Amino acid sequence: MVSHLTSLVNSLAGRRVLLVGDLILDRYIYGDAERISPEAPVPVLRAVERFSRVGGSANVAACLRALGVQVVCCGVTGADEAADELHDLLAELGVDRSGLLRLDSRPTTTKTRLVGLAQHRHRQQLLRLDDEHTDPLAPSDAGRLADLARRAMADVDVVCIEDYDKGVITPELVGAIASRARSESRPVLVDPARLNDYSRYRGATVVTPNRAELSLAAGERCGSREEIAACANRLREAVGAEALLVTLDREGALLARGRDRWTHIPTRPRSVYDNTGAGDAVLAMLAAAVAAGAGLEDAARLANIAGGLEVEKFGCVPISTEEVLAELRLEQGRRNGKLRTVEELGAELTLRRDRGETVVFTNGCFDILHAGHVDLLARCREEGSVLVVGLNSDASVRSLNKGPGRPINTQRDRAAVLSGLESVDYVVVFDEADPGELIRRLRPDVLVKGQDWAGRGVVGRESVEAGGGRVVLMPLLEGLSTSNVVERIRQLPEEQPVRPAVRSGRSAGDADD
Repeated sequence: MVSHLTSLVNSLAGRRVLLVGDLILDRYIYGDAERISPEAPVPVLRAVERFSRVGGSANVAACLRALGVQVVCCGVTGADEAADELHDLLAELGVDRSGLLRLDSRPTTTKTRLVGLAQHRHRQQLLRLDDEHTDPLAPSDAGRLADLARRAMADVDVVCIEDYDKGVITPELVGAIASRARSESRPVLVDPARLNDYSRYRGATVVTPNRAELSLAAGERCGSREEIAACANRLREAVGAEALLVTLDREGALLARGRDRWTHIPTRPRSVYDNTGAGDAVLAMLAAAVAAGAGLEDAARLANIAGGLEVEKFGCVPISTEEVLAELRLEQGRRNGKLRTVEELGAELTLRRDRGETVVFTNGCFDILHAGHVDLLARCREEGSVLVVGLNSDASVRSLNKGPGRPINTQRDRAAVLSGLESVDYVVVFDEADPGELIRRLRPDVLVKGQDWAGRGVVGRESVEAGGGRVVLMPLLEGLSTSNVVERIRQLPEEQPVRPAVRSGRSAGDADD
């Protein structure tokens, strides 16, 4: 399953998606919240940073571009300065903007967020200011937008509709798009607005509400998976859709494709930092996967991963192909062990650092694992949340002149033994005499060596400290080393082979099996 999903992700680049929806400009003002205003019981922000990002359907476009997908964007903006900024941001992303309409009759939808920074680092949104016009488009403008969408449809694999209920997505527009999409054999995927009536999405192939949106549209509380599936299938029938993909926060997602035909897609436990943009990430990955030829269940599994990665970030931050592949490798690793190549490990460590985890690195031959090794590795793990062990390959051990017959155990066996330790998260084999290049590529936050390296020049110290990391010299258990263990074994006296006991009246060959 994981290898199949990995192949799908690797095939996303170059697919084409038509995206229709509500374009939004997201503006952020970050400030240090240092005191309470004397005028009212509210924080005073001292502005330290201002920037803008694409939002709404434009954020879905950013998510698709991060996956390597080509995007034709259809929507409306005002004829204002915010529209210029939004156009520029889309151009930087490489989005095809030929489907955008500038209208004098409405402003560009803009959301300005004031974000307080406690102690200069802990982010908390304090206020959002919206500048928007949400009345439905005039029929003439809606007709022009529909014409643009229909013209673009011949050159795309999938059609996406992102509805933020800002007046762009109407039943007439969806109907016109869905009708042409059916004639062109293009699936139509819809991320719905928070509505109690889904009739505007009639003709869609897949609709992707979250749990709260589903409950609102169904008019009842959807608690258990069975209740969610029943509600989803009723809505699916009403809309005439092939499926509903319901995202369920910590519980993953549920794909409903017919009466008594539903699949629960679990997710691993995550630290939910911010739900903003999760629906956009889900729609983007679902569309990209379907465009690449994935079945709905495989596409839903990838969309579930993308949504899960998004909630671990602050604000709307597009999820890249590399992050999804790293997440799949994490899943593969949970199933297949801890051994990684340098390339695989680098991507996974980047993902784990983004989650705030601390990477610890140590290295060695670990030819015969003994109590000193176990103690050292356990204490290494206490220095952070992820322990990587660099393991000298067989050729590397031989180059170190450890003695005749070394290594005694092959690198495969040594890696297997290390992987069996709870304290070890990853094992990576290197061929060089020292781990300097490996350390440079993995960029650990903490480098641990034994206390016996004091004054000898720890390999990798410069690159770790240059990246803001630290070096720890760990005390060792006295008298324990692989060389000592091997020498004691060699000095043991040879013993006479033990002959099998022979019972009275029977030969050794007559013993029971």
